[in-house]
Amino acid sequence: LALPPCCVAQRNRCSDSAMALKRPASELASVTTPDGVTDFQKGQRDFSQTQGSESKAIRMDFASEKKEYTNGVVAKNSWRSLTGALSGETVRIPDVDSGYPRSVFPTRWEEGNPMPVEVKEYDIGSGHPDANEHRMKFGVVIPSTNTVVEYDYWRIIMENKEVCEGIGFHVSGILIDSPKLATDEDMLHFLEMFRRQIFQTVDRLMTAEPQYIIMGMSLETFFGGWEGNKEFKATLTERTGLNIATGAEACKAALTCFKAKRITLITPYQEIGDRNVVKFFTEIGFEVVRIAGLKCGSATDIAHVPEAWCEKVIRENLVLPGIDAIVQCGTNLSMVSLADRLERELKIPIIAINAACLWFGLREVGIDAKLQGCTRLLREH
Repeated sequence: LALPPCCVAQRNRCSDSAMALKRPASELASVTTPDGVTDFQKGQRDFSQTQGSESKAIRMDFASEKKEYTNGVVAKNSWRSLTGALSGETVRIPDVDSGYPRSVFPTRWEEGNPMPVEVKEYDIGSGHPDANEHRMKFGVVIPSTNTVVEYDYWRIIMENKEVCEGIGFHVSGILIDSPKLATDEDMLHFLEMFRRQIFQTVDRLMTAEPQYIIMGMSLETFFGGWEGNKEFKATLTERTGLNIATGAEACKAALTCFKAKRITLITPYQEIGDRNVVKFFTEIGFEVVRIAGLKCGSATDIAHVPEAWCEKVIRENLVLPGIDAIVQCGTNLSMVSLADRLERELKIPIIAINAACLWFGLREVGIDAKLQGCTRLLREH
């Protein structure tokens, strides 16, 4: 199978990632600052909402003994907390059940009138959980162009439904009205749009009352290295009150589980995206031996990349002597099934980012079920 021109060019360009980091910024296309690599500082990113589309923050209540639920019922607020198994952070799980549901059942009708004339309220007692997501209700944020994350998550859950009963997802899409990613400038503009829409997106997500948020878009979580990831998490937690799983931190935790040190990477990004990814992993102590960026022309493009193209890049460019793991970034790049198949053959852990994010979220909220068909990470850790 012949590789497309973009991948052939990438294969020929693959080189030591340290050189990529050392390359002067002047050699890149003229990019708008901040680019995440050049002198990144907290506060450089603009998360203010687009004028005219502002929304009101919805933040979970972890302070009151009682609270008013959306149906007007005032009931106990039995939120709980635990220490995240991977992050070591305090993970707070809000009470989204105690005041629900407010409902009635009809008790009497009159002849000739189809409508009931008397009703009686159900006694909700201590409350009832969501009928389907009674174990954990995850909120998931994705770009509106992403068609892979939700599919991956539900496929994993449904193929492991006996141990995943009661786990579900509510997805909210970030409006991406200019998905072109053909240049570094395009990619940075994409991130700028993402930031201006993120608050409105999570505010909409919070109306479903999720208990934990998984970020189904990875590039922004690598932006600015480890400090950039921490700032992004803190920004969303401040807005929602909830803990956040990011692709960057999930990959870090996954590599730590496998005791990996030397890694290779595959991404759908342009060079500025790859430089941020290399910066992130280098800063937290991993040796990035090589990165293969597919340089997809748009956010929509990414979901259309055939599995065979990724497999060829991995086999020919990323399985190198002495590497401990391969990491895939870019949540719209479909790689979970491929990673699960290849790592059995190659005997190397392959961290598919969608599997890693889901794994991180599950383990952080105390769900330790071992899942099949979705890489060693979820089977073994």
